[in-house]
Amino acid sequence: MLRQLKPRVLLAALFALVLFGPAEAHAYIGPGAGVAAAGTIFVLIGAFFAAFAALIAMPIRMVIRWCKTRGQRSRAKAKRVVIVGMDGMDPELAARWMAEGKLPNLKSLADAGVFCPLETATPSMSPVAWSSFMTGVDPGKHGIFDFITRDPCNYMPMLSSAKIGESETTFGFGKFKLTFHKSFYRMLRRSQPFWKILGENWVNSSIQRVPITFPPEKFKNGVLLSGMCVPDLKGSQGSFSFFTTKLRGRIQDETAGMGAENAGGTETEVKRVGNVIEALLEGPTMGGKKLTAPFKLTLGAGKHGAKGGRIEVGKESADLEVGEYSPWLKIEFEGAQGIARFYLQKLEPDVELYVTPIHIDPAKPIFPISEPEVYSVYLAKMIGPFGTLGLAEDTWALNERRIDEAAFLKQAYLYGEEREAMLWDAIAKTKRGFITTVFDTTDRIQHMFFRYLDPTHPANAGKDVVQHKGAVEDVYRWCDDLVGRVRAKIDDPDTVFVVMSDHGFKQFQRGVNLNAWLRDEGYLVLKDGKRTGGDWFEGVDWSKTKAFSMGLTGIFINRKGREAKGIVADGEELHRLKNEIADKLRKLLDAERGGVRAIREVFDTQASFKGPYSYEAPDLLIGYDAGYRHSWDCAVGCTSEKVFSDNTKSWSGDHCMDPRIVPGVFFCNRKINRTTPNILDLAPTVLDLFGVAAPPYMQGGPLFGERRAPAGPTAGAAPKSREPASQPAAR
Repeated sequence: MLRQLKPRVLLAALFALVLFGPAEAHAYIGPGAGVAAAGTIFVLIGAFFAAFAALIAMPIRMVIRWCKTRGQRSRAKAKRVVIVGMDGMDPELAARWMAEGKLPNLKSLADAGVFCPLETATPSMSPVAWSSFMTGVDPGKHGIFDFITRDPCNYMPMLSSAKIGESETTFGFGKFKLTFHKSFYRMLRRSQPFWKILGENWVNSSIQRVPITFPPEKFKNGVLLSGMCVPDLKGSQGSFSFFTTKLRGRIQDETAGMGAENAGGTETEVKRVGNVIEALLEGPTMGGKKLTAPFKLTLGAGKHGAKGGRIEVGKESADLEVGEYSPWLKIEFEGAQGIARFYLQKLEPDVELYVTPIHIDPAKPIFPISEPEVYSVYLAKMIGPFGTLGLAEDTWALNERRIDEAAFLKQAYLYGEEREAMLWDAIAKTKRGFITTVFDTTDRIQHMFFRYLDPTHPANAGKDVVQHKGAVEDVYRWCDDLVGRVRAKIDDPDTVFVVMSDHGFKQFQRGVNLNAWLRDEGYLVLKDGKRTGGDWFEGVDWSKTKAFSMGLTGIFINRKGREAKGIVADGEELHRLKNEIADKLRKLLDAERGGVRAIREVFDTQASFKGPYSYEAPDLLIGYDAGYRHSWDCAVGCTSEKVFSDNTKSWSGDHCMDPRIVPGVFFCNRKINRTTPNILDLAPTVLDLFGVAAPPYMQGGPLFGERRAPAGPTAGAAPKSREPASQPAAR
């Protein structure tokens, strides 16, 4: 079976398949940086010879494997473990719709084994929770506390999970100089994922789209396709293109691209000449030059006639129908190739054409997005082109109303179908070992449609509140149907099946700009006595600023020796300042909402997490009450006039709140040994199911068999606080 073969053997099997495909030499691009030459054909040739050697050695390896794993096999409790991740599935909503008979497959799974809330990570957001899932340790030991953080050298934003850039080397030859540019990408998450430990113990794994797995890490006996934080071809975390014969206005770039240029998207005014529109798609930058690719849209052409048109880009073309996505089309630039879908939104009175972010082509990746590198090529050959962008569902295009709800839902389910095809391939070819596939569909649809569950949500103003009222319930039904089909395919008593989520959901109605609050309290100072400052701390006087906020849940103290212009000394001064800010924030009330409490708890990071990476983290983590979250402008380091503001974006549901009120879900076809499992328990549980001892640093414990005390302090839904962990109703 494919997954039972060594990756090099897999490469050999694929060699003939891909050798005659598009394999000419191409460039590896560091997103937003330059180009360093390399070639897919050389990777494949090297793989062929490595695979040939592996095939010769296979009989000897099989004997060694059988001898080394005899004791492990006798301890194993399962021969296969399948975990389906439904990002963001909420236990309250799941329980409600199961009770109403709307989720029969999940109800059947619960009846056969267990259904309960799953305590999430602190802070309660996907990069943190999934990092804890895979490593079995809390953020203090894996180092991920948010999507973005600040660079302590200059206070500018940087991606928390990966560092991507370009290095330059110059060689001199007399009067001549030769400069080489080389892109680099480095994983910033620390600690090792449990499938690496499985691989070292001869257990095969298939890992698909788990967040915070980019760049892909090498491990034995398995394959991996990276998930969240894979960039698009331009180097951002998702930058769409919108072409129209009449401009709508500025597209905000707030958090969509984590500070990258043209983060959220670009809008371009185009001219219609007869029935033809011609324009350029922006690609990556090479040698300081932004690459472009021309395309032509001919309205009224193709099989849809007056209801559509025909798109031509390079050698690719497709018929477009208003309100439907094109198939994936190859977008070729000089030295790089991506893929994108086109969506003809309107023909009259103005033409509107939306283009998804240009994804890295999985059949011809410009840098590794899988392990082994050829695994993405294999999947593309098996299931066709698929989206590779980490945050694939284009939430920002809907936030900025460049697409409507119907277009977003179609896009989200297209990605869901691709993920499903990957899962079927893994199940068919991994009869023994570990499989996990993470579906983002639940998370993205809830983010964008949660307002439909609350008629009073401020984001409902001026938007549809009827047509897609059932969107959130529909995605739960979609998940339920998928679970039923997965169970049918793995109907085996030796297979442990888990459906889980990293966190739940609540309404996000009000934004809190903590930089404005810090200014009002005298902890953040702007230059020239100003009250407001721009994105990325524009206008902040660092010589007088003691605290600032960036990201989605944290406050940083401007500490001496850590921040470039720090003014707060470690020790008593730091301790006193943190306590002072935390005590005041616990009393913060929203006067416009009748004095409602906005914050349940404030957590001291270094007191809560004892790992080595707490030092670089936000010093305080904010546990918002339901309905509240960092405002959009606070997330990008802006200081607004007011502390509180209505959230009017389509992004209306969220989970960056007190983790005790947004647990995930845990379904399993077997009973477990506790009533309140924690996301930290999953790594030691999977290891235990295969008879592999969990490393002593892991903080959770196995969920099956006799309950054993975890090796380290198990992080619950949140660090210890002054307040009982009661769960308030969502507003």
